[in-house]
Amino acid sequence: MTVLKTLPDLHSGASALAEPLSMKIAIESSSSICLKYWTVQDYYRMSELGILDPNERTELIDGQIIIMTAKGTPHVTTLQLLATNLQDQLGKSALIRTQDPIRLDNFSEPEPDLAIVKGTILDYNEHHPVPNDIDLIIEVADSTLKQDCEVKDKLYARSSIAEYWVVDIKNRQVHIFRDPTPTGYTSQLILTETHSISPLAFPNLSLSIASILPPI
Repeated sequence: MTVLKTLPDLHSGASALAEPLSMKIAIESSSSICLKYWTVQDYYRMSELGILDPNERTELIDGQIIIMTAKGTPHVTTLQLLATNLQDQLGKSALIRTQDPIRLDNFSEPEPDLAIVKGTILDYNEHHPVPNDIDLIIEVADSTLKQDCEVKDKLYARSSIAEYWVVDIKNRQVHIFRDPTPTGYTSQLILTETHSISPLAFPNLSLSIASILPPI
């Protein structure tokens, strides 16, 4: 069973917006389910009109609005350790963005936990980073490992993101995805906390996996 949020027509004026949002249950059967794929422009418009709850974190993935899970303390700690370690080594050679939007195409604007991008803060004053700007994307997974490794990996590969990491907090390891193709990454590696990693874009950087995980 798939739960879909029914949203008002963005082009039908105030009367549509006066109607409360409803939840529609779409039951999978032999007939196909018709889905509305929202564009980035639709997504922005919903936010401007107050259709999306400003207190609810969402991201746009393949035209669908995804409600993001709440962050537990291990997730927050891991992300802070990760960002601090990377910033200490990268200095001003790259820009680290945490939980900010990136625009992959007209139907996807995810908010990865961390992205290393080219340039400076002011380079993104009028637009979010696009694939050509991105050197590395990292997701931190405590309850989202399956989504990060089986859905977002294909999304990022299709957008030609050269390298993608998933930090698996529970199993204390990092999944490394490289060599993107339109159907997925052709190189996948899992490293445990006894190892160190060097991003493809910054081969002189060495990041100890143990240094980015909360102590047991």
